[in-house]
Amino acid sequence: MSPLCLGTMMFGPWGNDDRADAVRIIHTALDAGINFVDTADVYSDGVSEEIVGEALRGRRDDVVLATKFFVPMGEDPNQRGGSRRWIVREVENSLRRLGTDHIDLYQVHRPCAHTDVEETLGALTDLVRQGKVRYIGSSSYSGSQIVEAQWAARLVRFTPGARTNWHSHANGQLLVCTEVVGLVAGRDGTIIRLRAG
Repeated sequence: MSPLCLGTMMFGPWGNDDRADAVRIIHTALDAGINFVDTADVYSDGVSEEIVGEALRGRRDDVVLATKFFVPMGEDPNQRGGSRRWIVREVENSLRRLGTDHIDLYQVHRPCAHTDVEETLGALTDLVRQGKVRYIGSSSYSGSQIVEAQWAARLVRFTPGARTNWHSHANGQLLVCTEVVGLVAGRDGTIIRLRAG
């Protein structure tokens, strides 16, 4: 995986509404060796995922594709959050918009105060088992929230035959938590993987 990731939050009505230009930008990044692309369902109300899907047509197998869920996707209170009901529904929407049969890294965009982490992890684990998602992660969990999720994953053995890999871009408190649960963090504080053993 390339050390740089192309973020696509501003592709669509939130930023660059010229789809052809956004596709060109993605192709330029891929041609330059960037093979990690990140988006989210909420970016331009799904338009960013559609643009990414269009740009990756014919090149999908060469890319590590990440997307996120959680933020409201409409007025309906059931169209948001970390509940099993929403995760199972929204992954299908993202797969359709992205034009793919799997997501390499599916991330919880924000922690959900209204849903137990075990419910969220259970739904995500089912998606991994079904082959719709390769890895799961978080986008903005604090160090303590990652510890809570990691302990829940270990106690219930959520991922099939392996521990859960949580990726996050949290602040300095993350490095303190890495020693507690055996996580390895990059120089910038990003969790990379679980330490073996």
